[in-house]
Amino acid sequence: MISLDEAVQRLVAGAAAHVIAERDTVSTFDALNRVLADDVRSNLDVPPADNSEMDGYALRAADVAAEGAVLPVSQRIPAGFVGQPLRPGTAARIFTGAQIPVGADAVVMQELCEALPSTDGGTGSVRVRAPATAGSAIRRRGEDVQRGAVVLRAGTRLTAQAMGLAASVGAGQLLVRRQPRVALFSTGDELAMPGEVLKPGAIYNSNRFTLRGLLQSAGCTVVDLGIVVDRLDATREALRLAASQADLVLTCGGVSVGEEDHLKPALQAEGRLDMWQVAIKPGKPLAFGAVRRPAGGESLFVGLPGNPVSAAVTFLVAVVPLLRALSGDLSPPPRAVPMTAAFDWPRADRRREFLRARVNGEGQLEIYPNQSSGVLTSLVWADGLIDNPPGQVIARGDLVRFLPLPLLLP
Repeated sequence: MISLDEAVQRLVAGAAAHVIAERDTVSTFDALNRVLADDVRSNLDVPPADNSEMDGYALRAADVAAEGAVLPVSQRIPAGFVGQPLRPGTAARIFTGAQIPVGADAVVMQELCEALPSTDGGTGSVRVRAPATAGSAIRRRGEDVQRGAVVLRAGTRLTAQAMGLAASVGAGQLLVRRQPRVALFSTGDELAMPGEVLKPGAIYNSNRFTLRGLLQSAGCTVVDLGIVVDRLDATREALRLAASQADLVLTCGGVSVGEEDHLKPALQAEGRLDMWQVAIKPGKPLAFGAVRRPAGGESLFVGLPGNPVSAAVTFLVAVVPLLRALSGDLSPPPRAVPMTAAFDWPRADRRREFLRARVNGEGQLEIYPNQSSGVLTSLVWADGLIDNPPGQVIARGDLVRFLPLPLLLP
């Protein structure tokens, strides 16, 4: 068996020659989970001018050296408006985000001020109940982003907050890499679709739904080719069709030496194939290779184990790094979070284990009682996976390495 780290290194190395070069221009509104193909550089300072952090009064700190000073209010400055230069000995009513008027050097929050009504129909006065400090409650021009700065690097996968940052520097459109196209199909005459009546010996094709959802969550375009009958000619045709439309062909199960398992000979005829035994649990069997395209070139191929949890876990820990590499995603891989175990795991395995776990009310980790590779309920129940090294037992109170499920997807 090879280690998971070695398997991932091989997968990523295999993807190096297939990194997607095509680019799309998309609205920043629609850029979530896309990978930048070019740097995003700011053409302005953010904020573009000194502005107020809060609702209050803009004034000169020297005019409020002691609490209780009373200043006439000379103007009112809402956000989006530019006030007049501030006259000495006066204050301006100002609101959050409004530009600081020339001549003011401090803002005092309204909770520390008392508005005094006018006796002559004017704008009134304000009593400042605390001394003012120059620079207080002012957001300085360019303190977030300076003109010319690169705010997002090429290779960044765009999160909601990254979209907001791009928008803050005026980027209405972004140059991104085309999303990976992944062809997904299932093999097996025993598979049925939900809604159909199960025949004796049949099972519902849950992996098709799990993997489709994981691919979509990973920012892929899914080419769903359905269920392929257990015949060599049909399997070869499915591989050719998949390769003609996709960067990666993904299947689960069926890559063995059984008389009804046709993927292995089909792949050997239509491309190339390596069979690995990866030292992880759940998981272990993993196929990697490529399928020739009818028009030239090739699509990568990954065959996952068939058990539902094995397929999902292997996708998360092995296929996602490959997809990142295909996408040109330069984001760092997820880092495990040390957390306290609220359980005992006395039976160490020689393989690296990924235990389905969730955080309990005390902020510690508990595990699903049945860790079998066929119990899909455990993944729905779990918040994440405990990454347990080979040969490692766990006692209640030990620190373990926890990978929250959202961190495992790009």
